[in-house]
Amino acid sequence: MTPLLAVPPMSLSEPLRYQPDNADFGAMLAHFRLLEPVFDALPDVAFFVKDAGGRYAIVNRTLAMRCGYKDKRDLLGKTADEVFPRRFGRSYFEQDMATINAGQQLVDQLELHLYPGRQPGWCLTCKEPLRDAAGRVVGLAGISRDLKAHEGSHPAYSRLADVVQHIQDHYVQPLNLKQLAQMAGMSVAQLERYFHKVFHLTPRQVLLKTRLDAATALLVTHDKVTDVAALCGYTDHSAFTRQFKATVGVTPTEYRLMLQERAG
Repeated sequence: MTPLLAVPPMSLSEPLRYQPDNADFGAMLAHFRLLEPVFDALPDVAFFVKDAGGRYAIVNRTLAMRCGYKDKRDLLGKTADEVFPRRFGRSYFEQDMATINAGQQLVDQLELHLYPGRQPGWCLTCKEPLRDAAGRVVGLAGISRDLKAHEGSHPAYSRLADVVQHIQDHYVQPLNLKQLAQMAGMSVAQLERYFHKVFHLTPRQVLLKTRLDAATALLVTHDKVTDVAALCGYTDHSAFTRQFKATVGVTPTEYRLMLQERAG
């Protein structure tokens, strides 16, 4: 039987794609590698471990495939801006460095990801700083998991479905949690708890997703970006741009240019 903390042996003939320059981080990688087969078996989860420079140290097959790589080892030692399309990669790299430099976790960040040859897909991203014995951040570990289908069998589903429909029908309007809670016949705290349980999102994330789904569709047209912002419920164009970039990774104008490049 293999000991619980045994490190899988590496073939002497296999070239090392990544060598950590920090001993503590290297020790962490040895333990993370034990879980690689588990994460490789998850088709709806992109898993990664990165060093303090934002370089991939471990990835799973799902992430490699979505980045257009046949061999996941080819990602090792690279940063996000070397792997993803330029407009997206820079944003992902900046998010990595913000997590590392601030030492603060990122929890359930709703993001719209675009992969080569793949339709846009919504996911929830989590990133956790990795610290050595002295408390210094030496890297990060994270996942991006595809947004799941709703839990239709939940007892509160029918009441919540009406609330979601209301949000989708009136996404131009500001979110009124008290009104939505009354509509569902529950408290605001219950509404938020059940939303997360059934839809895997908060009410605010549902509104954001609905607005940005509408925005990405409108950006295919010739409407001005300021008009798209207004049509999607944003009275402030700059707020729309900030929210769009934080979620999609590029500005609305850059997204439109990318669509035009792909069409051309």
